[in-house]
Amino acid sequence: MALDYKKAGVDIEAGYKSVELMKAYVKETMRPEVLGGLGGFSGAFSLKDIKNMEDPVLLSGTDGVGTKIKLAFLLDKHDTIGIDAVAMCVNDVACAGGEPLFFLDYIACGKNIPEKIAAIVKGVAEGCKQSDAALIGGETAEHPGLMPEDEYDVAGFAVGVVDRKNMIDGSSIKAGDTLIGVASSGVHSNGFSLVRKVFDMTKESLDTYYDELGATLGETLLTPTRIYVKMMKSIKNAGVKVKGCSHITGGGFYENIPRMLPEGITAVVKKDSYDIPPIFTLMQKKGGIEEQMMYNTYNMGLGMVLAVDPSDVEKTLKAIEASGDKAWVVGETKAGERKVELV
Repeated sequence: MALDYKKAGVDIEAGYKSVELMKAYVKETMRPEVLGGLGGFSGAFSLKDIKNMEDPVLLSGTDGVGTKIKLAFLLDKHDTIGIDAVAMCVNDVACAGGEPLFFLDYIACGKNIPEKIAAIVKGVAEGCKQSDAALIGGETAEHPGLMPEDEYDVAGFAVGVVDRKNMIDGSSIKAGDTLIGVASSGVHSNGFSLVRKVFDMTKESLDTYYDELGATLGETLLTPTRIYVKMMKSIKNAGVKVKGCSHITGGGFYENIPRMLPEGITAVVKKDSYDIPPIFTLMQKKGGIEEQMMYNTYNMGLGMVLAVDPSDVEKTLKAIEASGDKAWVVGETKAGERKVELV
C-alpha cells in the first residue's frame, strides 16, 4: 500500500475546507490598510497612516487561553475561545495606550475538523471586531500522534501602534492619584488550573445551574474575556491622560498592579469598593482557598485598574460608561514601597 500524507494523519483537503469556511469571518475584520486577501505567505498591512504620528511606536502582545480550553472541549463549544485569545493580546496593547492594528492566530489540533476550526476562527474574528484589529493571517497545524484527535490549542499575537507621547508607562504616577477599577466579565482566561481543581470537570458538573450565578457553571466560566480597547479609546477621546494601566491577568492584583507603579509608590485598593462577581465567592468557598491566594490568582471582578489624576476621575468614569463598561473608584496611591496593599 502506497503511503501518503492523509494515511500519516494529515488531511490537506480538510485544511483547504477550513480555510474556505473561515473566509467569511475573516473578511468582517478587514481594515483599509490590509493589502491582499487571505492565502498569501504573509499578511500585509500598510503603515502609511502612522506617518502622521510624531514618534510612532509599535506595540505587540502574544498569549494563549491556557487550560480554559479544556472547558470548550467538555462543553463542545468552540466559538468563544478565540475571543479570549484576542482579548489577552489586545488588552496588553491597549494597556500601553496603543491601538491594535492586526492579529494573527495559531491553532494546533490533533485532527482538523473544518467546522470546528471555523468555529474557533469565528471567535477570533469576533475578538478582532471588538478591538478594531484586522485578522490578517493565521495557521492551522494538524498534529496527529502529538495531540488527541478531539483537542486543540489556540494562541496568537497582536501588533498595535501608539505615538510615544501618548504611551501609558506609569512614570507620572504620584502619591494621591486615584485608582479606577473596570469590571471584568468573570474569570477571563487565567487561573483555570485551579478552577479545574475546585470543580469537577465533567459535562454534568458544568451544566449545573447555580442560583447565585444566574447561569450554569459552564456558561459562567466560558464567558469570554472582556476586551477594553474601545473603552481605552473612549477615555483618550475624552481628553484624559491615563497615568498608569494594569491588565489584571495571571498573578491577579499582587503581580499586575505593581507593574504600572514607579519606585516609591504603593497602590492601596479597597476590597469593598466594588462588586465581586459571585463566581469568585463560590470558588473560594467551595475550594477553601485563602483570600490572599484568590487576589494573587484572579482578577476578582476587575479586568483593568487605571491610575488617573483626581481631577480627571469624573471624566474618566463617564468615558468608561459611554463605552458600555462599568467602573468604580477602588483606591489611591501613596508614598511607600512599589507594591499593592489591599485594605
